[in-house]
Amino acid sequence: AFRGGDAHAFGQLVDRHQASCLKLAAFLLGGRAEVEDTVQEVFLKLMQKPPTLPDGLDPEACRAALAAWLHRVTRNACMDVLRSESRRNRREKAVASKEATREVLFLRLLADRSYREIAEMTGKKAGTVGWLISTGLRALSEDLEPLLGMGTSRAKGGSARPTLQALLQNL
Repeated sequence: AFRGGDAHAFGQLVDRHQASCLKLAAFLLGGRAEVEDTVQEVFLKLMQKPPTLPDGLDPEACRAALAAWLHRVTRNACMDVLRSESRRNRREKAVASKEATREVLFLRLLADRSYREIAEMTGKKAGTVGWLISTGLRALSEDLEPLLGMGTSRAKGGSARPTLQALLQNL
């Protein structure tokens, strides 16, 4: 009926299959916010280019074939979201160049600016500023610990000396 132009039939298809597509997407995406958007894209694909089903199938076989097609398309759409997120994470790490990290460390440690102020000054999100500061402090502590002899070895009194990273985190 949908192929014949019955718009009501498409709504029935969505009603019949949406819940299973949403469950699959939620499982594969692990509760990310993109679940509903991903399933909406799946049904847009169904509307734009429905699968070709073999002639002569009984209604139950057609339903099963469509369910299988929707499952594959939903799974593939979820994998696209995950790949896209992975690429976005790699881009964010690349953007977190030494210069950007130095800038936020300077603003936080030497200019005594808040995360919100740094975000406003640099045009970065506050979460990105926090991540850059954390990354910068970790790199700085790794670079400076050998030079300052502030590893996890025990001092003469028997107590553990704090690491440089622990000291920097308290700033």
